[in-house]
Amino acid sequence: MAYRVFIFLLLMSTWVVFSGQFDAMHLTLGVLSSAFVTAISADLLFAKRSTGIGTRLAEGIKLAIYLAWLLWQIVLANFHLLRLSLLPGGMKDVDPAIVKFRTALKSDFARYLLANSITLTPGTITVKILGDEFYVHSISKLSTDGLDGRMEQFIAWIFEDEVEARAAYEDSPKNSEPEDAGAEA
Repeated sequence: MAYRVFIFLLLMSTWVVFSGQFDAMHLTLGVLSSAFVTAISADLLFAKRSTGIGTRLAEGIKLAIYLAWLLWQIVLANFHLLRLSLLPGGMKDVDPAIVKFRTALKSDFARYLLANSITLTPGTITVKILGDEFYVHSISKLSTDGLDGRMEQFIAWIFEDEVEARAAYEDSPKNSEPEDAGAEA
């Protein structure tokens, strides 16, 4: 029960900060929304409830480091797509492919973060996830090469054991063969 109260308070405080409104209507909407989201998805945020506050803080710091790294990867990918789009002859480097790879990430939240991180990075889109298999569309060879397992290793470093982090890196998609973009995934 304390866990759900914590999730509710976390969501409600986020609501208050983002809405910036302190009138009865907005606070009531915040309470109702936070209660509803807590009821249907409390298990998604923290699957391992026995983890202590120190571990949670460490995960939060690691997540902030990851998000800074991801932001830099998004900037680099934007420059790559800008080069493909605007430079003469840039279109010759467009080589769409569907890349299939397995992930060693165990938790649903870690897989969710990986899928969204791939999709947020320009030039790549997570098309399908079947169990531990990811299907990712990439626009060029450089985008395909960017699926080398570093992102997965980073996420494993945050949420998974070190052994699983090593397994995630060793099982990286750099060993996977791109499929033809026209082929069914």
